[in-house]
Amino acid sequence: MRSAWTALLLCLPGLCIAACSRTIVVPVTTVGLSVTIDAGKVGGAYPSLLRELGLANGCHFDFQPVPRARLELMFETGQADLIVPATRSDRRDLQGEFVPLIQSRAAAISRASERLAVRSLDDILQRKELRVAVVRGFDFGAEYRRFVEAIRAQGRLQQEADLASLVRVLQEGHADLTVLNTTNLYGLQASGAKPLPAQWRVEPLNEMPWGEAGFYISNKSLAPADRQHLRQMLQEAARSGAVWKALSQVYPAATLEAGMKPL
Repeated sequence: MRSAWTALLLCLPGLCIAACSRTIVVPVTTVGLSVTIDAGKVGGAYPSLLRELGLANGCHFDFQPVPRARLELMFETGQADLIVPATRSDRRDLQGEFVPLIQSRAAAISRASERLAVRSLDDILQRKELRVAVVRGFDFGAEYRRFVEAIRAQGRLQQEADLASLVRVLQEGHADLTVLNTTNLYGLQASGAKPLPAQWRVEPLNEMPWGEAGFYISNKSLAPADRQHLRQMLQEAARSGAVWKALSQVYPAATLEAGMKPL
């Protein structure tokens, strides 16, 4: 009923506004409480935000659960219209337009322990005893990619298909740490994870400062008018505080503030 009334309002004389020309395809994978998937049902802060924005702006979003690596491939080949959420990277810039919504940072995350602290990616590279696990397809920028390739060359890298698998290898002691945003881990209780900071050790890294995070809009699959409409819709959501409100409704303040802050 709400959708019907919204559609009617969009087309009342004198009130017509731009709308998406077709359904927007959004492949998603679990990302903390930002994107959740339960028995094929997609939820979380960002899908809920997009559904609300879609009602007000004449857009319908088709959320498709896929592994992270598949998501990236779909975007690169023009089969996906949005990446939700994403950090900015030069590789993704070749395929789409980045719309910043918040600031975020990745950190070294591990089980609580008494080991010596790490303060940089270089520290981890020098500490040959530390085994590193990452999620295949995650990208936190050029420094992160260089670090992953260097750890791979040293034979200390484990790549997991999703966050739940990553948490398991950390908890079972098959890897010592990961480089990730703290909010990525929250909400994985089904895999045995506990909320931050009770179980997890979080260490900021010199090479991973605060940077922009948001959505990518495809420049391959979408018509220019749809790209513009989506861009304006998302930018207004960031300016109005709607993005931060959506995140604040699902994350505890301490967990959220450790890894994200408003633009």
